[in-house]
Amino acid sequence: MLCFTLSDVWEVDMPPGHRFPMSKYKKVRKAVQTHINDSEQQIQCDFRVSPLATFEQISTTHCKEYIQRYLSGQMTEAENRNIGFPWTLQHVNRTLSSTGGTVAAACDAYEEYIRRCNTLELDDSEDQTDNAHLCWSAHVAGGTHHAFRDYGEGFCIFSDIAVAANVLLQKFPHQSSTADPTTKSKGIRRILIIDLDVHQGNGNAALFQGNDKVQTFSVHCRSNYFSKKEHSDLDIELPAGSTDDTYLTTLKHWLRRIEEHPFDDDSEQQGEQRQHQKQFDFIFYQAGVDIHKDDRLGRLSISQEGISKRNHLVFDFANRMRAPLVICMGGGYPKDDWAPILTAHAGVYIEAHQYLSSFGTDLT
Repeated sequence: MLCFTLSDVWEVDMPPGHRFPMSKYKKVRKAVQTHINDSEQQIQCDFRVSPLATFEQISTTHCKEYIQRYLSGQMTEAENRNIGFPWTLQHVNRTLSSTGGTVAAACDAYEEYIRRCNTLELDDSEDQTDNAHLCWSAHVAGGTHHAFRDYGEGFCIFSDIAVAANVLLQKFPHQSSTADPTTKSKGIRRILIIDLDVHQGNGNAALFQGNDKVQTFSVHCRSNYFSKKEHSDLDIELPAGSTDDTYLTTLKHWLRRIEEHPFDDDSEQQGEQRQHQKQFDFIFYQAGVDIHKDDRLGRLSISQEGISKRNHLVFDFANRMRAPLVICMGGGYPKDDWAPILTAHAGVYIEAHQYLSSFGTDLT
């Protein structure tokens, strides 16, 4: 199953000459829908309009005063300038949809995972257990990783991934199974954010600083910071101009290192109990394509083939981790020719569909 949420129904009239490519979202969504509808590789796919995030959901992550000031149009000119957008009611709805879409995608994916696990416990089918976690969702927007607790920057007002992670932790709290260490624990113990935008996921790094329930991993360009550098749980910087070989070798190495790291320092959690614990119960993938060699704001030189290989490294990692996955769009800034960036964005979602299809039409 692959569920898509989309936010492009909320259109925003941008000022003439504004550098943010707002119309890319609808173009990418249409390309993905057309490809999937024409594809012979059919798994269950749903396209749903993103709900608007609620005040309660956003306040799991952001300052209530900041949320209220943004929603009511009380931001200062300096604050709006730092974000990069003028304030309009159109943009408020678009922002709430961008956040709500990732929240909905995450909840849909984990609820489907629970349903499958419950079904498998009744059926006691080992073959089906192998695919229970392959219930992914994707938001054809989002990835707004430069939003902080009480301010935004870099075209980001609220962090959709951070809000979604906190909602998951509240809605599906971890419940240990102490009686039998081989029995599956319920709920979410730890979340991983994989951020592969060309810019550091600085907002998420700050929002989850010191929070061992959410691990942040960012691979980005060393010379492309536009504000203060933050500290993710794992930051990997690549030099400007890096090409496919350097990028893919580095990413593969660190994904393996993450996979091998126990993450649990509690000496009491040993033996069978640790053996049967997942390292991560849920994964977010911020799939920015501004690493593309033709991106206007990126400073890496990754080809379309390299981006496709990057996506597959993440998909394989999530599969090995046996964790549900949510994919968000992230950055991508076309030059005069929009085709390379639109193709790269659409490719993330199309390749996720192809990946799940490779496991067969019945994943449950």
